[in-house]
Amino acid sequence: MRWKRGRRSSNVEDRRGQTGFPGFPGGGRMRMPVRMGRRGIGGIGTILLVLAAIYFGVDPSVFLGTGGTGPGSIDAQLTPQSRSPAFRSAAEDELADFVSVVLADTEDTWHAIFQKLDKGYREPKLVLFAGAVRSACGFAQVAMGPFYCPADQKVYIDLSFYDDLRSRHGAPGDFAQAYVIAHEVGHHVQNLLGISDKVQAARQRTGEEQGNRLSVRLELQADCLSGVWANHADRARSILESGDVEEALRAAAAIGDDRLQKQARGYVTPDSFTHGSSEQRVRWFRRGLEKGELTSCDTFSADRL
Repeated sequence: MRWKRGRRSSNVEDRRGQTGFPGFPGGGRMRMPVRMGRRGIGGIGTILLVLAAIYFGVDPSVFLGTGGTGPGSIDAQLTPQSRSPAFRSAAEDELADFVSVVLADTEDTWHAIFQKLDKGYREPKLVLFAGAVRSACGFAQVAMGPFYCPADQKVYIDLSFYDDLRSRHGAPGDFAQAYVIAHEVGHHVQNLLGISDKVQAARQRTGEEQGNRLSVRLELQADCLSGVWANHADRARSILESGDVEEALRAAAAIGDDRLQKQARGYVTPDSFTHGSSEQRVRWFRRGLEKGELTSCDTFSADRL
């Protein structure tokens, strides 16, 4: 993907040096109201606090008041994704730069599309986090993968997800990474167009199985919208290189419900799908890419998903 000369977005919020914690106000690491030193906690109490800190992805030194910057401290043992900016590698910084360019490209594309619809496009924020994060939709950990929160209109991503996409799911490549962001921005587009609210209201009126089917249609539409972005971005700025489309298709296939269920438990239950099968995700992304029109992404009227 040709991206290095692209515009950088001003809507990236970097929280990689922070740790989200549910139920406590303010950003950054959770701080106790009263500093508790070594004499304030002892024995079992210390063990319980350390275990709780590890479970929630919080530096135990925050609880214990011990600082923690020496060679044997927790800070020295943090993974690269959760270290402070001073400890992040050049590769991590380049990936964050790449994400900013992709976000900017989605902004340019959707502004142009919304303008043709006589609508204004409100740009989402993209939050980079490490390990865990607090959003307006609740507390999330990296295992959940990238997500969009309509309550605060922000896309959240831990960049280590891309390592997982490459190593565990066999979907490497920068355009595979761009597809992931474009999919989440697709959810933002759905939110702005009122589609998400209608689906949520419909899901509240129905049972779990039917609710899952509505969720699948919503997710496949986001895949299609990511294809629409790629179509417009390439026509306007020639971003695609040889092999890019194949990278995105591999990524779409890798995170299909059927493939993920098969990997996780050895069998597949279609009634529990919430995102669609690998074949469906590939087909709807390809449809958006080839057609380049919003009208081509009407998954809710489609007889065949």
